Amino acid sequence: MRKQGVDAIWNLGDILHGVLRPRATYELLRETTVTLTIRGNQDRDLYEATDDQRRADPKLDWMIRDLGTEAIEWLRGLPATAVWKDEALLCHGSPTDDLCYLLEDVASGHPVVRHDAEIVRLLAGAAQPLIVCGHTHLPRLVRLANGQTIVNPGSVGLPAYSDDAPVAHAMEAYSPHASYAILEGAANGWDATFRKIPYDTREASRTAAKMGRADWAFQIATGRVAPG
Repeated sequence: MRKQGVDAIWNLGDILHGVLRPRATYELLRETTVTLTIRGNQDRDLYEATDDQRRADPKLDWMIRDLGTEAIEWLRGLPATAVWKDEALLCHGSPTDDLCYLLEDVASGHPVVRHDAEIVRLLAGAAQPLIVCGHTHLPRLVRLANGQTIVNPGSVGLPAYSDDAPVAHAMEAYSPHASYAILEGAANGWDATFRKIPYDTREASRTAAKMGRADWAFQIATGRVAPG
């Protein structure tokens, strides 16, 4: 990002949850000048975790212990949404729900872009020209009929995953690259350039495997969910 000369950095949540060095990730972020940071649903999972949940999930307990109190409290203090200069709204899922897929319907088991009217309904009155969201881990740009642009920059560290809510489905970027987007205001709206950056995914995949997350190991290495 420094090489691209960006003048503002936005972080869209789901920041520290996972088995890939969460404390080191926190420390790197704290050394970086991030203009706006919002929380995601998995950030809430960390600071809302109960003792019973930690006892039932050793990996969750390890993440919380690795992060320490300072990082957990930092997550707790993050807002759910943020606005940049009245031009852009940042949200993790949708403006009102960090578990909602704003752009994609997954009823079929795979993401299908929603109809325009359904996206507008989920925006719940948000009228900024630019909406930036995360949650799905899939890079995508959608231009609505009303002129609004919605951008999902994709995921830096987990390019594929599967989930069973609201139905069983898979999200797959089909490459292991770290993904982000550069946004520029233009006369006719917003330009978006998606950047897909290779890195040492073998090391990350090995780390996930050592932590007992064979699913993550495959997803990080391939950008796909393992068949079956």
